[in-house]
Amino acid sequence: MATTHPSRPGDAALLAAGRILRAPFTAATWRRTAYAVLALPAGLVPVGRWQRALLRRLLGVQVPAGGRGRPLLHALAATPLNLVVAVVTLYGWSLVPMNLGWPLRVGDDYASAWGGPTFAGAWAFHAVVGGLGFLLLMPWLVRGMTAVQARLAGRVLGGGGNRIGGGPA
Repeated sequence: MATTHPSRPGDAALLAAGRILRAPFTAATWRRTAYAVLALPAGLVPVGRWQRALLRRLLGVQVPAGGRGRPLLHALAATPLNLVVAVVTLYGWSLVPMNLGWPLRVGDDYASAWGGPTFAGAWAFHAVVGGLGFLLLMPWLVRGMTAVQARLAGRVLGGGGNRIGGGPA
């Protein structure tokens, strides 16, 4: 049984490393990723119950209904943020397969590629830094961006920041 309070100094590092390595493969990561992408089209339609339902289903955040103009205000305020979050999320996650499958997209000039001049070196560099690096980075980046989105939605849709409940950690 794992404890949250490690008894030895090395245990804390192992727990942190395990959490980082598991993050890309959890359902919570993919729910947040779905929210990061779907918040843009859902936010463009000023229907508060759609926006609140998306927050509840994908992030586990309950936002009480605010006033009548709140969904329109949220659509106007959140659209720039939602656009940036969707672009960063889609691009960041696309870097994982793009770099793991680097040989499939490269021409015959791998000598000047990062990790070159050998084919194996270039592929290894792209796979480790671009593929595995972004695989481990993206869950945490998406988590931070969706937290900002949820906070904005709670303040605007809920009429003053009355956020009830919270998503999985």
